[in-house]
Amino acid sequence: PPRILTLEEPVLHLEHCIAFAVHGNPAPTLHWLHNGQVLRETEIIHMEFYQQGEVSEGCLLFNKPTHYNNGNYTIVATNQLGSANQTIKGHFLEKPFPGRIFSLFHWDCFQSKGLTMTPKFLYLDSKAFTFQVSIAVGLAAFACVLLVVLFIMINKYGRRSKFGMKG
Repeated sequence: PPRILTLEEPVLHLEHCIAFAVHGNPAPTLHWLHNGQVLRETEIIHMEFYQQGEVSEGCLLFNKPTHYNNGNYTIVATNQLGSANQTIKGHFLEKPFPGRIFSLFHWDCFQSKGLTMTPKFLYLDSKAFTFQVSIAVGLAAFACVLLVVLFIMINKYGRRSKFGMKG
């Protein structure tokens, strides 16, 4: 049956890599779980390995992972004689600005289910948001009043010729 020889924490080379080595005869099939869910390989997350005799060595590669990729990664090796699995914690980035939200939309990209972009509406602190909106509306109103006053003054005083000269 398969046996997992090594499973290492993520290391950054050109891409982040969770290195592994699995022994088994016949050669086991390998797949990964992320937090207990089957991990589908994409352009962002994919596995590369090579077979050397009865040992498969390789990496689960991550191209620029974010805090969404943090979690437990389990390698599952299966052949006709049995299966083996081992889990390691992968931590790539801290969640940015915990408790603060700077935009109304958050694009949840490149999750394990594929390349999906779904907007999620986020809730802002109502007092801060109300204050920011009132400042923006006040500045816009002031700018409009200033433009109207300038327009009236240009029309009223701009048409008079100076020193009685006719143009």
